[in-house]
Amino acid sequence: MDSRIVWLLLGMSLVTYLPRVLPLVLFKNFQLPDLLLKWLGYIPTAILAALLLPSLLIRNGQLNIASHNEYLIAALPAFLVAKTSKSMVWTVLAGMGAVMLLRTIG
Repeated sequence: MDSRIVWLLLGMSLVTYLPRVLPLVLFKNFQLPDLLLKWLGYIPTAILAALLLPSLLIRNGQLNIASHNEYLIAALPAFLVAKTSKSMVWTVLAGMGAVMLLRTIG
């Protein structure tokens, strides 16, 4: 194997690994304030919402909140399943099942 490829792999590993490890090492003995910890707990939900909402609400570059938006309609049972089960697997299955059902029906 070419040594440049090995160095490239090592460099990519280093730049991938360091951003994950450095905060753990630097803040290992540092107690974060409770307010900051509470705020950090909302980040996964905010990221998920930021990823999902555009795909639910925008079709062909236009805002689509019409009753025929099957993704938006399928999000409702998925949300209810997520709220009650707190399971990612059941939520995804409920959303996929709702989309399949809506496509079959209409």
